[in-house]
Amino acid sequence: MVKLSPSMPFRLQSTAILEGRPIPPIYTCEGKDISPPLQWSDAPEGTLSFALVCSDPDAPAGTWYHWAVFDIPAGAASLPQAYAPEAKVGATLQGLNDFKKLGYGGPCPPKGHGPHRYRFVLTALGTANLSLSPGAGARDVEKAAAEHSLGQAVLVGTYSRSR
Repeated sequence: MVKLSPSMPFRLQSTAILEGRPIPPIYTCEGKDISPPLQWSDAPEGTLSFALVCSDPDAPAGTWYHWAVFDIPAGAASLPQAYAPEAKVGATLQGLNDFKKLGYGGPCPPKGHGPHRYRFVLTALGTANLSLSPGAGARDVEKAAAEHSLGQAVLVGTYSRSR
């Protein structure tokens, strides 16, 4: 009898952001405002592509979207630091964040508002593409990804602006 090892959980990690810990200022509006490096592993079987959405559920007016990347090829396992803020990078597309810009917009909560959580959610998709145009809104990316989700991996960092 062959003993099968349990499958590993789908994981999203960063060499720059530790789960539940403060995000280094370089990745925020108080620093260079560049995207952090992200790596993932153990995607669900049948994954044909990925979508990544970063949001702040603690924003005063409701969830604020900082980044949407989609149609990430199934063979990918990372996004580099300072990912280019272009509509299309190779086969990968990016949407508009709530700053009305393409690409990543780093944490920038109101001064004195206390720490906010920033959720990086990577969704493994059962489709090769989301049939969205480059520059689609981050909320549209999140909704389309949910319709094709095979699983999600989440990384949460925190940030509070200087007083």
